[in-house]
Amino acid sequence: MPELLAPAGNFEKMQAAILYGADAVYLSGSRFGMRAAADNFTLEELACAISYARERNVRVYLTINVMPHEGEYAALRAYFSELAGAKPDALIIADLGVIALAKEMLPDVDIHISTQANVVSAAACRAYHALGASRVVLARELTFAEILEIRRNTPRELELEAFIHGSMCISYSGRCLLSNFFTGRDANRGMCTQPCRWNYTISERIFEITEEKRKDQPLPIEEINGETFLLSSRDTCMIEHIPALMESGINSFKIEGRMKSTYYAAVVTNTYRMAMDSYSAGNYSFNSKWKRELEGVSHRAYHTGFYFDKPTETANTTDFNGYIKENAYLATVVSYDKESRLARMIQKNKFSVGARVDLLTPGKVGIPLVVEALYDEGMQPIEAVPHPQMPFYMKMPFPVQDGDILRAAIGE
Repeated sequence: MPELLAPAGNFEKMQAAILYGADAVYLSGSRFGMRAAADNFTLEELACAISYARERNVRVYLTINVMPHEGEYAALRAYFSELAGAKPDALIIADLGVIALAKEMLPDVDIHISTQANVVSAAACRAYHALGASRVVLARELTFAEILEIRRNTPRELELEAFIHGSMCISYSGRCLLSNFFTGRDANRGMCTQPCRWNYTISERIFEITEEKRKDQPLPIEEINGETFLLSSRDTCMIEHIPALMESGINSFKIEGRMKSTYYAAVVTNTYRMAMDSYSAGNYSFNSKWKRELEGVSHRAYHTGFYFDKPTETANTTDFNGYIKENAYLATVVSYDKESRLARMIQKNKFSVGARVDLLTPGKVGIPLVVEALYDEGMQPIEAVPHPQMPFYMKMPFPVQDGDILRAAIGE
């Protein structure tokens, strides 16, 4: 059974990912991770997160996947000294110098090679394995056929990890200089401003770029409704290809999205968990509701990444500006009383009595219901819950459990 690896941008997102079926989570400390704008974890929070996960038999991988410059190694050495007490299950590393330092200072912590290292061959996998890596996160630009070939030509004790859902990058596995050029913020040190997603305009309706020796292969630059998206990639979604993934020899299926919401972490993890468990149980049949669940989280237009298309054949770019927004996350269940059928909840977005909503619980797609009755903390009936983080009670037509999510009904 491959591992389902979910993003944890902060403690709340980590809790959601674990509750909804993650076998492991990946997260970052306050420095040296590729998502500097995420909430991330202080050393104290990291220790609490690791303790919380281990109590639930979930592994924690810490990203140290930036490319540190010479003057940053003293701070990195100090950070590794502080990590000795926390002991994550693995460090996700992209840089050879960081690998050497980790082996020196944290010899009991596994090393996973980041996708930032751009590993695209069995030879590279074997070389990193010889350096002490227990896992390689493959470059996102590989096809299924290439992954199968790499698996055939690498030792079984070397684990392979691959992204199966989330944002792609127009640059090779994230190695981009656009952000640095436009804003001075280095994408390779966790500070990408995502200029590939910006809206660029051109002075005429259609331009073509033609290389002087390839006159018969013009590259069009076209505006659609006054906009052009030369660089903005679509999102990967492999939910319709679980059998192929499960049979590929990939050891860990990775969900991208440490910058995404708690709702995203819960829904995406839950959906892939259901699909993987269905396959493992021997009664797999694709459920169209799984795709519907994933259509309800924040995303760009979905595609299958490069599993079936080579980067040399398609750039996988989108023609839509921004994200397809997710369903409203209305509330989280914090307790339930079977006698009264009342669930105590914490509000995330406003809704009212009579609203059509879905209840999301681990292992199931959203269960539709209508809001029957709402009460304030003094058990006085109320018509709506308008205030952020407002505690309230809701009458439920069926039992619920802590951590269940109330959302706007899909399509509402």
